Amino acid sequence: MALSALNRRRLDNFRRNRRGYWAFWIFLVLVFVTFFAELITNDRPIIASYKGELLFPVVIDYPESKFGGFLAITQYRSRAIQSEINEHGWMVWPLFRYSFRTVDNALPVPAPAPPSWMMTREEVCSRYRDGVNDTMCVLGNAHILGTDDQGRDVFARLIYGFRISVLFGVVLTVLSSVVGVMAGAVQGYFGGWTDLLFQRFIEIWTSIPSLYLLLIISSVIAPSFWVLLVILLLFSWVALVGVVRAEFLRGRNFEYVNAARALGVGNGTIMYRHLLPNAMVATVTFMPFILGGSITTLTALDFLGFGLPPGSPSLGELLAQGKNNIQAPWLGLTGFAVISIMLSLLVFAGEAVRDAFDPRKTFG
Repeated sequence: MALSALNRRRLDNFRRNRRGYWAFWIFLVLVFVTFFAELITNDRPIIASYKGELLFPVVIDYPESKFGGFLAITQYRSRAIQSEINEHGWMVWPLFRYSFRTVDNALPVPAPAPPSWMMTREEVCSRYRDGVNDTMCVLGNAHILGTDDQGRDVFARLIYGFRISVLFGVVLTVLSSVVGVMAGAVQGYFGGWTDLLFQRFIEIWTSIPSLYLLLIISSVIAPSFWVLLVILLLFSWVALVGVVRAEFLRGRNFEYVNAARALGVGNGTIMYRHLLPNAMVATVTFMPFILGGSITTLTALDFLGFGLPPGSPSLGELLAQGKNNIQAPWLGLTGFAVISIMLSLLVFAGEAVRDAFDPRKTFG
């Protein structure tokens, strides 16, 4: 579909901000890679063949009785299970054989263990002699970023935590933007008492300490992804109300709006067709920064211990691990580096989006 002259100008402005343009693509690549986290680092084979039957352990939970065991869920890292499957078939493992919840009970040192590049090759491989060559031994069973204080692989928790942070931030940003745009549109278009009452309500609502409310709710309801999402949505929707309200207040008396009203066009149609496109410029400009704020909020809650359920992969929990284990600097440095890179990419991309929608910037 051909772009209009205005959209071509915006796209050109976006590309001209080289830092933001490349930050946008780097962030998309990182998100795309984390969507395949189960194929990169997992404690289950991607695909296996056992006695002529093709199995997909990465997506299907097979009982251990299928391989001669007795557990409800197969522990594929068990040497007995691996020997049984290799004797009657084959397995294709991910590059790293750890999930975010996998506890390595064969660490050569007490947890938190240092990264594998700080250990000798023999220390890494001597724990798992499963018939593979030394290269696969190092790759499959190495903790390239070390482990946390529970023996869980930091690299695995980093990939899964990055994905859940981005998904949480995107969902929260989209929902809060929808609610905020609707509230700002109603305020700005109708004005008068509607605008006045809405403004007073927002002032009262934003004065409520959301952190205290979250602490109270967490003591009654076990926090989860959706519980946190709903609670944060209650307070994050006001971020766009001001800019959308201003756009609707400015545009509701334009001549083409008055002409549409005189022709009998309904208020909903006028708001959606004639005024909303102008308001969406400010909305899209703010969304990368709102996304960064949403991710930061989840990270802060996880750091304080009021975020996702215990055991969930979390960047904030990784930072808390670094604070509680200063003798293991790789924990804090890894969490800090990933969060800094993620937020920097979002800020740079947001600047490029802002330039794209800035009417003062032209090309040529």
